[in-house]
Amino acid sequence: MASLRFLGAAQQVTGSCYLLETPYLGKVLLDCGMHQGGDDVHRLGKEAFAFDPTTIETLFLSHAHLDHSGLIRLLVHNGFEGDIYCTNGSSKLLPVMFNDAVGLYERDLKHENRRRQRKGKKLLEPIYTKQDVEKALSLIKPLRYGEKFPVGKTGKSSVCFTDAGHILGSAITSLTFEEDGEEKTLVFSGDLGKKVSVLMNEPALVNKADVILMEGTYGNRCHLSQKETIDELEQILKETWENKDIVLIPSFAVGRTQEIIFHLALLHYEGRLDPWQVYLDSPMAIKVTDIYDECLSVLDRKDAKKIREMHKGSLKGFLPRLKYVHSPEESMALNDIPDGAIIIAGSGMCTGGRIRHHLKQRIWDPKNLLLFVGFQAVGTLGRILVDGVKKIRLFGENVVVKSRIETLNGFSAHADQAELIEWLMAIPDNPRRMLVHGELSSLDALSMKLWKDHKITTEIPYPGQKMYF
Repeated sequence: MASLRFLGAAQQVTGSCYLLETPYLGKVLLDCGMHQGGDDVHRLGKEAFAFDPTTIETLFLSHAHLDHSGLIRLLVHNGFEGDIYCTNGSSKLLPVMFNDAVGLYERDLKHENRRRQRKGKKLLEPIYTKQDVEKALSLIKPLRYGEKFPVGKTGKSSVCFTDAGHILGSAITSLTFEEDGEEKTLVFSGDLGKKVSVLMNEPALVNKADVILMEGTYGNRCHLSQKETIDELEQILKETWENKDIVLIPSFAVGRTQEIIFHLALLHYEGRLDPWQVYLDSPMAIKVTDIYDECLSVLDRKDAKKIREMHKGSLKGFLPRLKYVHSPEESMALNDIPDGAIIIAGSGMCTGGRIRHHLKQRIWDPKNLLLFVGFQAVGTLGRILVDGVKKIRLFGENVVVKSRIETLNGFSAHADQAELIEWLMAIPDNPRRMLVHGELSSLDALSMKLWKDHKITTEIPYPGQKMYF
């Protein structure tokens, strides 16, 4: 009998990881993500596998975001040598994500050990290295959307990725295997995108499943329409321009940054954007934006056509007043800009990256605006700020929070409650339905809505739970 253990993103949003065991596939992982919050030195030091990495045969990766892929480097360091299956789009993003992460980790480890030396404490040893990153990347086996590929040692199992519409390369994973002479299909939604979203295609529908794991990040709410969200963005920016303020936008390097650039460009061409100077202050987001430009052919055709027709396939060129900020010195120079600037910087939940430096320089000043354009997980600095904290600690200093804070949830790259229900109801027959990747309140609301309106039963696995099917 097959078993499934819920090791991460069970009744929480981050740390996606599920362990499947079957006679023909052996032990395989669906995702291997890290938890959000804190720098990598302290965050990774707290991560521990509930299994022996050397026993894992295969890893199936839904997409490149670090809360789904971030522990692969640790998995390899601890002896994993199996295949890593993902889409072509993810295979292009992962080298950027992993190399950026190891660079930040080595920097943070160096700083932490300097502090320890000054205090006479024992130095920390690295828990993974660049060599682990290189090995992890060598294990990747990219697949095309819709390609049914044989996996396992017997040839009786297969995997197929279809477009999840979340970010470039995001996938719905369908694993088909034989169990006691019977064919079974396990479907993992990964992160599902919205039906109406720029650059991304609609999430693909699933036509067969015996067991389904569906995310529920926004299971308790519906987003504003895209038009309402853009109108709200326009109004917020107009008021901020008139006040001669600075706008800080914490943004994920993959997906959200490219979407924000696209929307700002459309506002510009429609004459609805004041002459802001926009700065993209994230080396990783710059590299990812270049990859998006390379992959326009697999993104939404209408949006890709607009970019091609206006600026020969370049998102950077699509927004004329966009400037890339590469070096730390260029980033620090932004501190001297008095007004008229929109600064987009990582990370999206303020857990690291250059946005934290900008917060230290700006968040104490009521003239500035901090604009959140995505979900903020519990325990992250972004969530703490959204919840209204009056003082934070950054780089060893207490900083008062006086800047204006706004949130635009309509920019989320996740499907909302109505879209999740519609996607799930399109699956034929009566599969066993598991709700994952959401805070418990969101999953409860989604589960109750499905039962009340459609008499559909669901399960909400708890962390560490093991189920058989």
